[in-house]
Amino acid sequence: MKKTVILFAAVLIAGCSAYQPQPQLMPQHIRKMAVRPFINHTSQYGLEDKLTLLVRDEFIKDGRFTVVNEENAEGIVVGEITYYMLQPLSYGANFEPQQYKLRVLLNLFFIDKVKNVTLWEEPNFEGVHIFSPSTLPGGITEEQARENVWSDLAQKILTRTIDGFGSSAGISEKKVPPPAK
Repeated sequence: MKKTVILFAAVLIAGCSAYQPQPQLMPQHIRKMAVRPFINHTSQYGLEDKLTLLVRDEFIKDGRFTVVNEENAEGIVVGEITYYMLQPLSYGANFEPQQYKLRVLLNLFFIDKVKNVTLWEEPNFEGVHIFSPSTLPGGITEEQARENVWSDLAQKILTRTIDGFGSSAGISEKKVPPPAK
């Protein structure tokens, strides 16, 4: 009896720790990628150009895929900048901002051009950078903070594209449906 309980507990523990979701691998036929110029839906001018270039550069640096124009691509990364907010987080004695939070949200898609399907969609892909203003020691400008967000997002987009869902965190509003009554 005691051996059965110990064996059952060992099987239960091993079964719980062994579960790993199936990786979402890139289809074998996709070897050439394109990054479509991002679309900017915010009131901030010119955000899309720098982000598009940095995402393209991340794929080139990674080297697993050939980066080509859209006509010759087998897979296409598509993105939209949907939210851009610079928000003061803390204030000094004279009500001057001491710390800011820059937050950017993107909607991302990956299109399999060969099969003409969207392989994945990632709404509300988030980039955040908290920083002190350049008027304080060690502070940076909004432009420098934006560069940090773009660099972080470009790396996350590469990871999301190659390693699959869950490899980079967005703030997707994915909900589990309530149980049936």
